[in-house]
Amino acid sequence: MTSIVRMRDEHHDGTAVAVLEGELDAASVGTVAVRVRRLVENQQLRLVIDLGDVIYLDSAGINLLYAIGGELRARQQELHLVVVPGSPIERMLRIVGADRAFPVHATLDQALAS
Repeated sequence: MTSIVRMRDEHHDGTAVAVLEGELDAASVGTVAVRVRRLVENQQLRLVIDLGDVIYLDSAGINLLYAIGGELRARQQELHLVVVPGSPIERMLRIVGADRAFPVHATLDQALAS
């Protein structure tokens, strides 16, 4: 099973950002998990995961978001998500309640400004 996901990381004034592109699924979630966890440092207030260019998200990807969100919460940090309004990814996250578990923003700029 092969999956293609690309991740670019950025840092903005106390916020780590993981910009994902492609498919966040069982085949890619392990690699993404390692990279995202390395990205967050103790002095950072939050992590923003930008899913704007994610074209496919399965239960493994959703489980990863909840796992990372729980780890951050335990360290008094926050997970914010960037999701394109009206996209299949937004609908999926709404179905599983992720839009209530984490702040969701339409753009990276909005997430960084919040």
